[in-house]
Amino acid sequence: MKKKNLEIIKLKPKQDYSYKRKILISDLTLLISIGIHDFEKIKKQEVKFNIIIDINPLLIPIEKKLNSIVNYETIVKDVTKLTKNKHYELLETLAEDIFFILFKNINIKKIKLKIEKTQIIKNTSSVGVEITKKRLC
Repeated sequence: MKKKNLEIIKLKPKQDYSYKRKILISDLTLLISIGIHDFEKIKKQEVKFNIIIDINPLLIPIEKKLNSIVNYETIVKDVTKLTKNKHYELLETLAEDIFFILFKNINIKKIKLKIEKTQIIKNTSSVGVEITKKRLC
């Protein structure tokens, strides 16, 4: 019987744990200009944002070095700045702009974004969209 040439593969040592880190932003409420109707283009309306962000589990936080983390304060400022002076006709368009800005951070792997208008439809507490987007690489 012939012996086959076998290649020895070194395995990485088993880790004792795995990480799944998320950034949570709940009920960020802003007055913004949004909507397709004429009356929505005149008066700003209350919009609520809920954002869940999966980050690179290999990111190691270092005390007093904010660039070692995905900073939720920066995310809130980015969303606030984005919505401050621009009118959006659709929540979906606003969502895509938020994804574009947040995914500039290479440590963000996945974003679940829920945007709700809280005062536009009678007999509802809110109406809106929820979109999840994941980085492929």
